[in-house]
Amino acid sequence: MRITLTVNGRRRVLDVKPSERLIDVLRNRLGIKSVKAGCLVGDCGICTVLVDGKPLKSCLVLAAEASGSSITTLEGLSDNMRPSHVQRAFVRAFGYQCGFCTPAFVLTAHWIVENMLNASDEEIMGVLNSITCRCTGYRQILDAVKLAIKMKKGEA
Repeated sequence: MRITLTVNGRRRVLDVKPSERLIDVLRNRLGIKSVKAGCLVGDCGICTVLVDGKPLKSCLVLAAEASGSSITTLEGLSDNMRPSHVQRAFVRAFGYQCGFCTPAFVLTAHWIVENMLNASDEEIMGVLNSITCRCTGYRQILDAVKLAIKMKKGEA
């Protein structure tokens, strides 16, 4: 089955099996290693990518279902290798922890910053809780998202 995806701004035409998942296409076919494989059943959220701007767990999406979509991974947030304001906020607030779950959190934070500028801590955590981090609490991650929101508003 032939599909077309736009991955990080680049149009890709691929032949996939009907049962092939988006995570497998991104990691194994396109070599995008920032998309991490965690539980592979949708519980941990580690494989989150942006599909048409919305955070989705790529282990739950068939590649064929994503045909025609725009996919953004961590690599797609940078502009000519310059980190995005969300990425800079994660560094400044020490929100990256061990780094394994960081791509999923950064992409989800990007969505929050673009769609929930006036969200409360509870609302932000409601979205962030879709991703499991076992290194520590979510305090630094929440701080990074709040800093990214301030940066977007021009307050930091």
